[in-house]
Amino acid sequence: MISLNGVIVKLEDLNKAITNSEQKAIIKQMVGYNTIYYYESLQQLKFELTFRVNTLKAATALDNSGAKFTTFTYSFPNKKYWYRLPNGGFLLREGFNPSEGIEDIVKNGKLYAFECATAIAIVLYIATLYTIGPRAFNTYFRRLYLMDWQFDEDLPIYTRDGEDFLIGDVLHFKNPDFDPKQPWWRAENVIYYGDDKFYGHGIGIRDSKTIINFLNGKRRENSTESAYLMRMITRPNYKTIYLLR
Repeated sequence: MISLNGVIVKLEDLNKAITNSEQKAIIKQMVGYNTIYYYESLQQLKFELTFRVNTLKAATALDNSGAKFTTFTYSFPNKKYWYRLPNGGFLLREGFNPSEGIEDIVKNGKLYAFECATAIAIVLYIATLYTIGPRAFNTYFRRLYLMDWQFDEDLPIYTRDGEDFLIGDVLHFKNPDFDPKQPWWRAENVIYYGDDKFYGHGIGIRDSKTIINFLNGKRRENSTESAYLMRMITRPNYKTIYLLR
């Protein structure tokens, strides 16, 4: 359900205001859940819808970029824009705008390799850039740092239990019986496209069965416990990012 300024609205109430087909698919999901999504204004709702659609665009761009999957030990960036730190993270070099550095990852993906959590961070930063524009992005993310689940304070992220999956959410496949020789396949963090489609770095845009089968191929010998999609959702705090525009 959707609450606008304290009032629950129906899908037909939003048809004139929301005309984009991808955004319409998201509000149809929202209206269909018992969870109440609260917004102070229609503009605030539209901002989140735009961000979610841009998250899919960012994930698709990263998937098409040629960026490779690897572990923190072997990660590497384009040295023109980024320092590689001892922990495997990337720190933006002085003299470059954050928008230049983050866009280079999709333009020159073959010069990069990282694991799936950092890939999710990259997707969300790119989606933020697409949504708030380069001027605001360069103002708030000057010393951009890409590493695992570490986000700038101006891009707050939260995780909660739930099954009200929405297009643009970050979801998580767990592989509880992973091969100890390949611990990086203990899980796969993904962007949800709706209709059983997910983007996971190192796997691509696939359905849940394909991802589960892939992870099951990375289990310990004689394992009988399958990988599965967790009841867990990770989202940016859209209302906070809305104020950065």
